Amino acid sequence: MHPVWSLLLGVAGGVLLCFGADCLVRGGAALARAVGVPTLVIGLTVVAFGTSAPELVVSIDAAWRGSGEISIGNVVGSNICNIALILGVSALVRPLPVNKSLFKLDLPMMIASALLLALWGILRGGITSVGGVLFCVLLAAYLVRRFYNARHDPAEAAALSAEAGEAPNMRWYAAAALTLLAIVMLISGGKLFVNGAVTAARLLKVSEAVIGLTVVALGTSLPELATGVAAALRGECDIAVGNVIGSNLFNVLCILGISPLVSPLRSGDVTFFDFGMMVGCSLLLYVMMLTGRVISRREGGVLLAIYVLYVVKLAFLPRWGGVWQ
Repeated sequence: MHPVWSLLLGVAGGVLLCFGADCLVRGGAALARAVGVPTLVIGLTVVAFGTSAPELVVSIDAAWRGSGEISIGNVVGSNICNIALILGVSALVRPLPVNKSLFKLDLPMMIASALLLALWGILRGGITSVGGVLFCVLLAAYLVRRFYNARHDPAEAAALSAEAGEAPNMRWYAAAALTLLAIVMLISGGKLFVNGAVTAARLLKVSEAVIGLTVVALGTSLPELATGVAAALRGECDIAVGNVIGSNLFNVLCILGISPLVSPLRSGDVTFFDFGMMVGCSLLLYVMMLTGRVISRREGGVLLAIYVLYVVKLAFLPRWGGVWQ
């Protein structure tokens, strides 16, 4: 493919990402208010699952082809990217207030799922179908409890009442259609952007390793990035924060719940350091949220710096293989 076409392909993907992210934020907020749940819940579930769709497709395809390490590596890398890059950039756009209801279920569940994945990957060297079933059961339990809390928790009922006066004039089916269209635009835009960037990089003689560590790794997280920035710009901070926490939960419990049912997954070149980074970023996010109940611009800068250093480490320092390296 000619470099100009590659560039145009990437630009078209970027445009779809921008429009899709804006539509997803507007549709998600309208859907939340139309069905009577706080926007945080939609961010943690509908938006999070929609933006995690690229990771799900990549991981199931990798498991089907017998490349299970790609599935685990994709989830670990995406979870690090979601916290360090996406929340970092979103907080630089606008400081992100933290909904206190996150501390009751969602944040502890995100940290617990990261720890469970790390321990399973390190001690067992991968995830079997038994682990996949366990993750799926935990996801179902989380979703049931999440929606129960949305209906019965007094704090979340108060949050919904506060949002009710801001509800857009959009019926639930219109909001659902806009949300679905936005998810399709995000997935298509991310695929176009990655394909264009990979083709251009190869034409420019960039190595496959660098392409994999940068363009492809970031590509499956582009929907979350675009959605997080769009939500921050629109002031829908619950969607920006809920999207990341929900995406990290779905990445572990849904993607690594379904993929091992296709074929057992091995950790492969996903090292102890990678698992440790995922757990460390989760714990650091908890501390940042706990102090001041806001992710400030300074903390966003710290998260972004962590991601840059991690990518530099991946790109320029040797990896010897084995989960304990």
